[in-house]
Amino acid sequence: MNLSKIAVLILLWMAWLSPFALANNWGHWRGPHGNGAADAGTPPTQWNTPKNIKWKVEIPGSGSSSPVIWDEQVFVTTAVPLAGDGGTDLPELEFKLLCFARQSGKLLWQQTAAVAQPHQETHATNGFASASPCTDGTHVFAFFGSRGLFCYTMTGRLQWQRVDLGKMDIRHSFGEGSSPTIEGNTLLVPWDHEGPSAIYALNKLTGKTIWKTDRDEPTCWATPLVVDNAGNKQVVMNGEKFVRAYDLKTGKELWRCGGQTERPVASPVFHNGIVFVGSGFRGSFLGAFRLSGRGNIQDTAEVAWVIDRDTPDIASPLLSSGRIYFHKGKSGQLSCVDASTGKPHYMASRIPGLETIYASPVAAGGHVYLTSRNGTTVVIKDADQLSIVATNSVHETVDATPAPVGNELFIRGEKHLFCITHSDPEPDDTRADD
Repeated sequence: MNLSKIAVLILLWMAWLSPFALANNWGHWRGPHGNGAADAGTPPTQWNTPKNIKWKVEIPGSGSSSPVIWDEQVFVTTAVPLAGDGGTDLPELEFKLLCFARQSGKLLWQQTAAVAQPHQETHATNGFASASPCTDGTHVFAFFGSRGLFCYTMTGRLQWQRVDLGKMDIRHSFGEGSSPTIEGNTLLVPWDHEGPSAIYALNKLTGKTIWKTDRDEPTCWATPLVVDNAGNKQVVMNGEKFVRAYDLKTGKELWRCGGQTERPVASPVFHNGIVFVGSGFRGSFLGAFRLSGRGNIQDTAEVAWVIDRDTPDIASPLLSSGRIYFHKGKSGQLSCVDASTGKPHYMASRIPGLETIYASPVAAGGHVYLTSRNGTTVVIKDADQLSIVATNSVHETVDATPAPVGNELFIRGEKHLFCITHSDPEPDDTRADD
């Protein structure tokens, strides 16, 4: 067999393997498809120290970025005050990317991407390392907003950095938090703030700009989602003025729709040719948009449906099994609607144990995991009717979104990273409901 045939076979094998690699990893804070669901995940539904806690490790500094996992590596970012910095001004920080061993929690390596004193304050509940990293299994990307974007190999070697994007001026000094998104060889970087806003498409191998599209938008904390429309990929981004979609190849705006509320945070989800985008601060809006529209599609047939009450604020919605789950504002009240029609299965139902919500819901193994800032995670059935399966706690504040991968669930708390897995036989759902 000649070398050209071998090369073709290798490419075919890689193409066949790629979907399986995505399904069995969690390379982005909203999972392999950006919807918050794990294709093949079967993590525990119950844990309380020490039950089902495989390991926990302390994370220095602070940050609310979510963990991402690829094969045997777990990545988180954090901002660590320099030793001896006890002044009254903002502290000088080390902005770090940490890599842990998935099986043991051992720290494999850490890299300090930047050492800097933030130019602007942040909200009391938002640290200076809130953007989640992302990885494709070859490189891992750590985004620290105004401090820059950094690309590392899986062994921690710096490949490139972009520290020329400027400094963000965030509304009310609430702090930065949007995360980048990988799509093929493109890395999408959101840059919405009170100054000149934009979205960047960078070559993920070199960091060079492919395109930059200016955005007439104030501060937004959402993360872009790439969706497919008959083979043409669109980049959908939330915004206070408009939800917008851009052509992935060129950055050209394709369509937009108004109706959003102030300072949007929630990121889009996608199902069966329709993208869903919402916000829930000082108002309520959740819209379902067909991807075939062009220009301003507000009040047209390209808007499949709209919900104008009880929509999410900080936490992004979850799309699983044809259903959309979302919290009311920052509360523990949960709604579940049919993705195709927007008709509710239930709306704003109170979930005992849940209080203020920052973490987004995730789904795996026929269950939905709902996590509150008080450290409580309530597990419910992924079903049309609300059915609580279990209530758990890691006994510390949790703002980051959990990551279900395989038979494990990774939770990043205020002080620790937890790996939760099956150590005892799981009770069936009927017993857990009692």
